Amino acid sequence: MTTEMLFRDDAYLRSAPGTVTGHTSDGGVILNRSLFYPTGGGQPGDGGRLLWDDGEMTVATAIKGDEGTIVLVPAEGDAAPSAGTWITQELDWDRRYRHMRVHTALHLLSVVIPLEVTGGSIGTEKGRLDFNIPEAPQDKEALQTQLQELIDRDLPVTEDWITDEELDANPGLVKTMSVSPPRGSGRVRLVRIGEGETQIDLQPCGGTHVARTAEIGRIRLGKVEKKGRQNRRVYLHLDD
Repeated sequence: MTTEMLFRDDAYLRSAPGTVTGHTSDGGVILNRSLFYPTGGGQPGDGGRLLWDDGEMTVATAIKGDEGTIVLVPAEGDAAPSAGTWITQELDWDRRYRHMRVHTALHLLSVVIPLEVTGGSIGTEKGRLDFNIPEAPQDKEALQTQLQELIDRDLPVTEDWITDEELDANPGLVKTMSVSPPRGSGRVRLVRIGEGETQIDLQPCGGTHVARTAEIGRIRLGKVEKKGRQNRRVYLHLDD
């Protein structure tokens, strides 16, 4: 049985009921539906709590399981609810929301540096993208100003879906070479920033994002590191 991905339908949902459908061999908990985003695409898994009549479990993180399931990893020493237990899921919202802000900001970073992305990661305070360029950007302050201007335009962040075949026919949609688009269900989710004539970005992504770019807030571009002959790593920080 696959896990229904509640975060995919509503990234702002903070609490939801669910039922324990099973456990992994190492004690992970599988639910019929999950608020918790599982580690993937450079975005860390969510944390939070499971509550039931006579117990509580802290969710340390969430990871992808077999056959479309999401596995919730208990904090060390916490007892997991038994199969069939009706539970309430509570998301560590502050942590998730910062991931959403950083993730959306990185999409915009790939707009102001419109080059092939070779890697990336997301945290609560900062994120980074690796670009396939031989030399570091010459004017980091100008890039930061350009990026902040895009954020301050308060553009909508929406999603659409295309088939695997449509993605294969439009390979230019894929910016990140190191992470494959989320396939397997026959369709691929696209994340769009802006709309109509104001659209500035469209790319496959399975992660969580803010609804409007202004929610990202103030950002700061950090250090640029050399990572191999052709790669430069650019760090982006939330400045609040």
